[in-house]
Amino acid sequence: MAVNKIEIALKEALKKAMVKCNFVEDYEIDQITIEIPKEKSHGDYSTNIAMQLTRLLRKNPRMIAEQLIEAIDKEEANIDSIEIAGPGFINMFMKKDALTSIIKEVLAEKDDYGKSDAGKGIKYNVEFVSANPTGDLHLGHAKGAAVGDSICRIMSAAGYDVTREYYINDAGNQIYNLALSLYARYREAFGLDFELPEDGYHGQDIKDIAVKIKEEVGDKYLNADHDEMIAFFRKEGTKFELQKIKDILAEFRVHHDVWFSETSLYEENKVVPTIEKLKEKGFTYEQDGALWFKSTEFGDDKDRVLIKSDGSYTYLTPDIAYHLNKLDRGYEYLVDLLGADHHGYINRMKAAIQALGYNADQLNIDIIQMVRMMNNGEPVKMSKRTGNAVTIKDLIEEIGVDATRYFFVSKAANTPFDFDIGLAKSHSNENPVYYAQYAHARMCSIKTQADKAKIDYSDKFDLLVNNKEIELVKHINEFRNVIVDSAINRAPHKIANYIQRLAQLFHSFYNECYVIDENNIELSKQRLSLVEATRITMANALNLIGVSAPEKM
Repeated sequence: MAVNKIEIALKEALKKAMVKCNFVEDYEIDQITIEIPKEKSHGDYSTNIAMQLTRLLRKNPRMIAEQLIEAIDKEEANIDSIEIAGPGFINMFMKKDALTSIIKEVLAEKDDYGKSDAGKGIKYNVEFVSANPTGDLHLGHAKGAAVGDSICRIMSAAGYDVTREYYINDAGNQIYNLALSLYARYREAFGLDFELPEDGYHGQDIKDIAVKIKEEVGDKYLNADHDEMIAFFRKEGTKFELQKIKDILAEFRVHHDVWFSETSLYEENKVVPTIEKLKEKGFTYEQDGALWFKSTEFGDDKDRVLIKSDGSYTYLTPDIAYHLNKLDRGYEYLVDLLGADHHGYINRMKAAIQALGYNADQLNIDIIQMVRMMNNGEPVKMSKRTGNAVTIKDLIEEIGVDATRYFFVSKAANTPFDFDIGLAKSHSNENPVYYAQYAHARMCSIKTQADKAKIDYSDKFDLLVNNKEIELVKHINEFRNVIVDSAINRAPHKIANYIQRLAQLFHSFYNECYVIDENNIELSKQRLSLVEATRITMANALNLIGVSAPEKM
């Protein structure tokens, strides 16, 4: 779906030419590919539509191209000249004002430039991070947080209605152990004997919460009934750990709209009716004293146990109830961002939502691959506090939010990633964050110079004819398209790639084109407008991945 006006005009003109030549009666314009050629001599835009039509028309593609060129309305499409290359590529050279008109749009739209309604308000629920509230968020969570939040920002910019959700695993054994650990430290605070559970939590934070609880409730729980004691310490422990997670995520510029508690599934009786529904539809059977789900009927490699022979649920069972709950809340699509060890989970969860009457494609599970910390090519363990795992806090302190977030989204999330700390901290053009932010700061300093020289923006761009200026303009023009593409594919790395290319084109323009020239005020004004349009685009692109755009470096 193109939202670039120039490309839409070209596609419409090509479609009309196809109809005029009697090649087709109608054609989906989204099937017409328009590209920016790498070589300037191959035009501003190029299309392979003649080759695409060859199979349909059984004609030589160059002949098809010749007829299309004859039939196309160049005026309507803002084409200056058009030619055929190679086996039948159609290369189009645009009228300059058609290209530069984007500058005026960007200056008018400012922070909104890049946004579109391509997503038509379709409701998405994106669940990410969802770490157990039993300790610090580590490296894998940091990548999931950066990727998940960037996906949500990008999808919102493309016009989707997005809810960010965090699933709190507060019903399992780990939380029970957290409660027991907290109770043990509570006893310790009174100077009494205490025993930490085998899989207990030994961190200082547990001691700190226990002391706080002692101050707040006194000895109320020293002799309390076991169930009452567990319920209280589970609640207090979870509340404290969750607040810690919320605080560190906020520092990392990540916010969730919904914090959904697993316990609430049991409190609101969501699990049993879900199992009953599967039974009613005939998708369960009993074997060896356990209740099984016929997930193989929906492409899973084996059937899955829902209720074990001892009567307890497998972890899959509340998860099915949770996904059903999300769909019942009215989301058209669900996205789960899960760690690399969850591959096997995809088919069984898709099977479950199909068994419950929804479509497999309404659930998208994106796998976030592992991260390895490197320092100038050497693997590294850098945690000061915890002795083994690297936490988000470590990363923020060591590298900063900007570089951490940028690096995590700079490569496709489903590929393993080596995070080079040395590079992330370096002030050099090899560091992609520094390179992009430096470009933005440079644009800001040009504006400061212009203000001193009392040079303002122009709304005419007829003097912008240098190749470097035109390349920059065309890349700015691509921004909305890139956002839509990145949103559809949930691929924030495409925004990072866009940012690098924008920085590269700007630095290249800056080195060749003198912006503030008091001997040529009109050209200075026009170039200043181009610089400001580039600055707005850069700031908006960085914001899509949660990275700041500094005015000074």
